[in-house]
Amino acid sequence: MTVNVLDLFKLEGKTALVTGCRRGIGKAMALALAEAGADIAGVSAQMEPEGTDIGKEVSARGRNFRGYQCDFGDRKAVYGFIARVKSDFPVIDILVNNAGTILRKPATEHPDEYWDRVIEVNLNSQFILSREIGKEMVARGSGKIIFTASLLSFQGGILVPGYAAAKAGLKSLIMALSNEWASKGVQVNGIAPGYIATDNTQALRDDPVRYQAILTRIPAGRWGEIDDFKGATVFLASPASNYVTGTILLVDGGWMGR
Repeated sequence: MTVNVLDLFKLEGKTALVTGCRRGIGKAMALALAEAGADIAGVSAQMEPEGTDIGKEVSARGRNFRGYQCDFGDRKAVYGFIARVKSDFPVIDILVNNAGTILRKPATEHPDEYWDRVIEVNLNSQFILSREIGKEMVARGSGKIIFTASLLSFQGGILVPGYAAAKAGLKSLIMALSNEWASKGVQVNGIAPGYIATDNTQALRDDPVRYQAILTRIPAGRWGEIDDFKGATVFLASPASNYVTGTILLVDGGWMGR
């Protein structure tokens, strides 16, 4: 039977859990999945229980949305959230691990509290969520997990040792989970954003010297926008990527090839 290639990207009847979806890249990811046909369970640390912008925008696209609030730096809260979302959605077809945080200080001044917070939010909680949702995918024999990685999954960066360590850890976690779950019908991949115009990069964009230095190095000649992630997200969440696993897709305007 011949399948139209565009049908491979359709997500009707699927449910996607997207973390950190209240704004920025996570919001664009959630909207992309909704536009492809998926219903959305969305969670963020500051998610409003009623009338969220993301909820309204998903509904405007004809899909269902349910929002949750969770501090991914609080291990007890993470387990509580997992219990709630699994009760509300017995089948989660797609998991997008996008929630994250960044704290900047030179390594000589980087306090334990910064390190612990960033590792807990950006690495520990993402493993726990992937394990608890992923075990159900493995049992069913199908599922898609997407991590938001980083250029610092490949580079060291400056002033953000905890962030760099966490994002490098995600790179290996993606491969480790893929090695175990690929034969079970579960694909695990990542998307690594380049320099994107979001709240997280506001300080860089407000510094004219850093801004210009970064812009000069990007072969595409511009900073990325959040909508640049829509296509990559739908691809990795859909049957179009069924033989793609254990890899990180760079959405960086060519930065890593420079």
